[in-house]
Amino acid sequence: MRGSKGSSPAALGEATGSAAALSPVQVRVKICGITNLDDARVAADAGADFIGFIFWEKSPRYVDPRAARRIVVELRGRNAATKFIGVFVDATLDAVSAALEHVDFAQLHGSESPDLLRRLGSRAFKSLRPRDADDARALVEKYRGAVNGRAPTFLVDAYHPQKIGGTGIRADGGIAAEIAREFPILLAGGLKPENVADAIRAVAPWGVDVASGVERAPGLKDHAKVRRFVENAKAESRRQ
Repeated sequence: MRGSKGSSPAALGEATGSAAALSPVQVRVKICGITNLDDARVAADAGADFIGFIFWEKSPRYVDPRAARRIVVELRGRNAATKFIGVFVDATLDAVSAALEHVDFAQLHGSESPDLLRRLGSRAFKSLRPRDADDARALVEKYRGAVNGRAPTFLVDAYHPQKIGGTGIRADGGIAAEIAREFPILLAGGLKPENVADAIRAVAPWGVDVASGVERAPGLKDHAKVRRFVENAKAESRRQ
């Protein structure tokens, strides 16, 4: 996988402090699949950099955009550092653009076209769920011309033939590490408090993403696990 040159500044990186302002090994943390205010407060207070809302109705972690908007309004008044990401699966440009009036960034988690990613500019990034290393390389090449220098460029998740995310299956560390050597990535797939430090050491991602690994039931977070996940990820970051 070859590197791209002449990239513009990384929008999500700027949202949490520019690359120059952050330690090069500082790992960002995204707590995804948030459905209620209590869980969102715990994630933000624990130090999560990003809170993710799933706007795909077939997900057990789906949240109505109006409920997500209320959470965003509440938390922005108490923790301005936390940013909000909407997760979409094959949504239209209009639907994503409407949600971006209330959340900061869009994660495209389906089979969206490079054109849609390009049109959303620096406020969107693409999830990859490669079957194997060859598929990963093909996906990177497919979206390479649309990534626009954003950070993260990609989220790398585990492949599942029927399910789209939230499976608890570990992503292939070798594939993720290969992509991470070229692009800033969010690493997802099977992460939990007990293994996130090992994953950071193995892959060196820009950030880590967790949903099912910190739950007591789909869409409901275990608050102790959320705190431990953030603590363990940040502690490993400091050791790098």
